[in-house]
Amino acid sequence: MMKKPHAVCIPFPAQGHINPMLLLAKILHSKGFHITFVNTEYNHQRLVKSQGSDALTRYTSFQFETIPDGLPPPENDVTQDIPSLCKSTSETCLEPFKKLLSKLNETTTTPPVSCIVSDGAMSFSLDAADALGIPEVLFWTPSACGFLGYAHYNTLRQNGLFPLKDSADLTNGFLNSIVHCIPSMKGMRLKDMPSFVRSIDPNELMVNFCIRECARSKRASVIILSTFEDLEQEVLNELSTIYPSIFSVGPLHTIANCIVEEDLKLLGSSLWKEDTKCMEWLDSKDTNSVVYVNFGSITVMTSQQLIEFSWGLANSNQNFLWVIRPDLVSGDSQMLPPEFIEATCERGLLTSWCPQQKVLNHPSIGGFLTHSGWNSTIESISSGVPMICWPFFAEQPTNCWYTCHQWLIGMEIESDADRKEVERIVRALMVEETGNRMRKMAMVWKKKVESSSSLLNIDKLINQVLIRS
Repeated sequence: MMKKPHAVCIPFPAQGHINPMLLLAKILHSKGFHITFVNTEYNHQRLVKSQGSDALTRYTSFQFETIPDGLPPPENDVTQDIPSLCKSTSETCLEPFKKLLSKLNETTTTPPVSCIVSDGAMSFSLDAADALGIPEVLFWTPSACGFLGYAHYNTLRQNGLFPLKDSADLTNGFLNSIVHCIPSMKGMRLKDMPSFVRSIDPNELMVNFCIRECARSKRASVIILSTFEDLEQEVLNELSTIYPSIFSVGPLHTIANCIVEEDLKLLGSSLWKEDTKCMEWLDSKDTNSVVYVNFGSITVMTSQQLIEFSWGLANSNQNFLWVIRPDLVSGDSQMLPPEFIEATCERGLLTSWCPQQKVLNHPSIGGFLTHSGWNSTIESISSGVPMICWPFFAEQPTNCWYTCHQWLIGMEIESDADRKEVERIVRALMVEETGNRMRKMAMVWKKKVESSSSLLNIDKLINQVLIRS
């Protein structure tokens, strides 16, 4: 009898990367794979705390393992510094990962490791796959347009757009320069490219990390992205001229909802405890009447920005559900004005974390004020919900540009938004004709999600790459 294929899935150690990797792992499990899911020790402890240890040990053919991330653990339950993680994982994780693979292969109760599915930012795993002679899939968790932006960082350098000549270029309008050197990104400004290139330092760690990881990605058996052809066809076409084998397999959450076993669906990936009481509150609201506000797992803002957003929401007179993470505000303790709480107690609900997919699919949600992370963007598109975009870093400005200018389902708030601007844009989305047009367009994209060929691409990935003889 043929042994079960055994996929080792290793995400980059941040919430926005763990979520889609766990979805992919569940899909592979539903297709007959034994799964080993590898978190860092720090994030595994957080997952145990939020999900409960029983939830992670319930399945015999879906197991969790850990490796160290090479960093001292933070004092609080927070997302670690991303540049530090990139440096540390690329320098320290290969040996612990190889040891783990050896341990798995020596265990008689599980099938031998037959393939590795790794985050695109964890390319050290390619060396481990080479040593074992097994295929490796690199899963780049950004959008295709975000990944293409990273893949062209060298192009920006060669065309004199990176590094910036002077720190004044950050504020003198230089970032509004149109980028002409990337064929499928016509009309984009330098400020719309993934944000790490906004630096005067030619040795900027994240730029060089992205250039290296993108170059190493050419060694993968295949690259996959959680997107679908209709949404990013032109970008996918250009990526396929850079990388020989690339599959779009998303949105993963919609595929997982259709094919993953019911008991495995209960296994969550949130590193924070979710508050489900907000669903009852949403039940009490009219259709399309609530703005959902969530800036994701990494965005930080100043206490002044928090106050401006709060009064913008209050003055818009719209219902809102606002997720405020414990570590959302940098430095100072976050304090919302008591007058704001009092003014909005009838139409606003604050929570620390929530089941986002369920929230976005709730009929009362009429718009999403988001940081434009890819998970949030693709979940919003799949739910037919238009967006107000306030991008923070990495490829979020790129997602924002496509949301507003290509897919026509979003409006951007400038980075130093004041309360009047927030109020104006929230009202435009929720009660004006602009918002109605975007809601109609969002429903068009939702229908296209439902007819995408991504599930066929997952079957191709499995049959042509992961279980090839």
